Amino acid sequence: MVKKESRKAVRAKKHMRIRNRFSGTAQRPRLAVFRSNNHMYAQIIDDTVGNTLVSASTLEKEIKAELEKTNNVDAAAYLGTVIGKRAVEKGIKEVVFDRGGFIYQGKIAALAEAAREAGLEF
Repeated sequence: MVKKESRKAVRAKKHMRIRNRFSGTAQRPRLAVFRSNNHMYAQIIDDTVGNTLVSASTLEKEIKAELEKTNNVDAAAYLGTVIGKRAVEKGIKEVVFDRGGFIYQGKIAALAEAAREAGLEF
């Protein structure tokens, strides 16, 4: 009988493989993305000291107020714009994109493209 790994375990394994390849530094922090069934979260992290420099999620009141739903491609694009603007305000221009083991399509791709348009380079 073929044993199939859970999707959660497969994603965690992919994420660890990705994280072994790169980490965020002070000059080029890491833009980490997590998506749950209901919300999306984005953080810009300096891994050398373990600090979150900028964060945004669809749970925040001002972001949630702008959205009809918090778990679709439009919400992801808006979140990407917000995280990009906040990062540029803090003086962060270049980041390393950490897709968190998720496939680069749909919501993850929409967030990344919106962050690029807002001024982040990766």
